[in-house]
Amino acid sequence: MYSLYSFFLSLAFIALLPYFTWQAFINKKYLSNFRERLGLLPEEFGDDARPTIWLHAVSVGETLAARPLISALRARFPGHRIIVSTTTATGQAVARSRITNADGFCYFPFDWRFSVRRTLERIRPQAVILMESELWLNFLHECQRRSIPVIVVNGRISDRSFARSQQFGFLIRRMYEKVSHFAMQSEADARRAIALGAHRERVSVSGNIKYDIGEAARATPLEEIAERLNQSFALGAAPLIIAGSTSDGEEEIIVAAFEQLRKHGELANVRLLIAPRHPERFAEVAQKLDSTRFRYVRRSALVEQPEYVLAGEPAVSGIASSLGAATGGDEFRNADIILLDSIGELAALYRFASAVFVGGSLVPKGGHNILEPALYARPIIVGPHMENFREIADEFTHHQALITLSGANDDELTAALHDNLYELLTDAARSHALGDRARAVVSDNRGSTARTVATIASLM
Repeated sequence: MYSLYSFFLSLAFIALLPYFTWQAFINKKYLSNFRERLGLLPEEFGDDARPTIWLHAVSVGETLAARPLISALRARFPGHRIIVSTTTATGQAVARSRITNADGFCYFPFDWRFSVRRTLERIRPQAVILMESELWLNFLHECQRRSIPVIVVNGRISDRSFARSQQFGFLIRRMYEKVSHFAMQSEADARRAIALGAHRERVSVSGNIKYDIGEAARATPLEEIAERLNQSFALGAAPLIIAGSTSDGEEEIIVAAFEQLRKHGELANVRLLIAPRHPERFAEVAQKLDSTRFRYVRRSALVEQPEYVLAGEPAVSGIASSLGAATGGDEFRNADIILLDSIGELAALYRFASAVFVGGSLVPKGGHNILEPALYARPIIVGPHMENFREIADEFTHHQALITLSGANDDELTAALHDNLYELLTDAARSHALGDRARAVVSDNRGSTARTVATIASLM
């Protein structure tokens, strides 16, 4: 079975090779991490004799969620080395800039047996922790052969993932059977894990670690970055709307609603900050803003060298460095729209928002994390598509701490976004009440990290 699986995996890789080559040529993606994904890690990974905990977070969302867990693991296992891996370059950049208490960073190997074995032999983990869910058959099999416990934490199985997994029942069941324990976010997630093949006695409900972001989201370097950007852009000088983690098809709706808001005399000075979810869309969104009548600036224009070099990556155009090097002039402080073409800075800027829209929700992308603006007691608006964060959205809705838009088309969504933003920006009491309830939801749901660490400790 494993040989057949590896054969089809190789066929899929060959079929996608033209795409990977194109992305490498155009966006400089995949080039520098290819060696590590083959299992060729730097020699220093094998020089440390301490027992090792290997934590894997696929991309940005999982990486940010891992921060409180890593801090708790560091406190619980002070003599252990902690290695963090990611799959995406953006996740790797965020890990290196936002996780300061890990001992090393690398990319997760391709799921060929030779690359998995190389990586395991170099890291020599005592335990492997997978954030949320990314299961690979050869990786799980090789861990099982070495008696390395694999723990899925903050486990979540979306509607789409569950339906897709059921179509590959035999393969999925084999993978789920090899996981040592599933610490799931909710009872519904736990039932789905069992239905897909997890042993019932190896499944527990620990809650959502993302509620424990707490002080990890207020790290000192981020406070410094936020203050620098506040000074450069005068973020607190006028009402500010932050549209975070936006996806293709959303910026047009957001800018249209923003244009309508500026027609109200009392909101003529309102400003907009747009933060696209994916770095490869920075230039595309800039082109969209070129076609509007608004004055806009890119955050990357603040740095002397407007290219940020990801660790081990070639320069990626349009991604700003962590702190920047220059101070903005009047064109930055007076801009109508700010394009945040940077990685890892959005969370630190939510404190300056008068209202927040969280993207990936006006279009069917499943939504994004609403907890970071909630931590700063900001009123939050989302679109109708929050499938990937259904439990969190339902919890916020239950406590009247979230505004969810509805609309059958772009025009209706634009009108709904405008109307709700107008109310929030002109009714301070309603805005503060919504934000306070959002922060209370975060506070009331904390504790998952401690339960998760207890589960990991019992398996180690």
